[in-house]
Amino acid sequence: MGILYIVPTPVGNMEDMTLRAIRILKEADLVLAEDTRTSGILLKHFEIKNQLMSHHKFNEHGTSAGIVQRLLAGQTVALISDAGTPGISDPGFFLVREAVRAGVEVQTLPGATAFVPALVSSGLPCDRFCFEGFLPQKKGRKTKLESLIDEERTMIFYESPYRLVKTLEQFAEVYGADRQVSVCREISKVHEESVRGSLEEVIAHFKETEPRGEIVIVLAGKTKD
Repeated sequence: MGILYIVPTPVGNMEDMTLRAIRILKEADLVLAEDTRTSGILLKHFEIKNQLMSHHKFNEHGTSAGIVQRLLAGQTVALISDAGTPGISDPGFFLVREAVRAGVEVQTLPGATAFVPALVSSGLPCDRFCFEGFLPQKKGRKTKLESLIDEERTMIFYESPYRLVKTLEQFAEVYGADRQVSVCREISKVHEESVRGSLEEVIAHFKETEPRGEIVIVLAGKTKD
């Protein structure tokens, strides 16, 4: 029986690619990629020549059964996303679940993911936290925010730069403008930046300075009375 490898790829800096990840991508019988064009650049950079197959949120329900059959037949398959660890706000969960149900061995390599460095660099408590990923864009957004009012752990969100200010303003409305927050962008890239302070202060900053790049918001939890 084959093995399904979940392989993290750099979120920015190519030097964050691990030696093991490079080896697995070279040795696998098949590499599944969220976007074959993006992943093609990565593989070329590391001189990896292998078969790429598209596997993303729009086709994973239709392709996973065939991939599991390949694994059951003894092939080794590596899954990568555009950046970071597959399954963390990226395709991956569905295939992993189907492989586990079929009795296929799944190995996830340690490696790059955006929220861990953002959390540790925030200066907010990171001994206990909850990862919320992307908030609903419309339906259910307010309900989700209100459900976290009493959350005492540090909270982590992913957000688009185009919606950042609006999201921070919604946070201020629900949790109070004095709630502490850290907005980390362009992790591991040349222009990496963490903007820390109260929601009011960070909102003012990004109203004056247009946010760009990939965004991770780290929001303090509710303080105990």
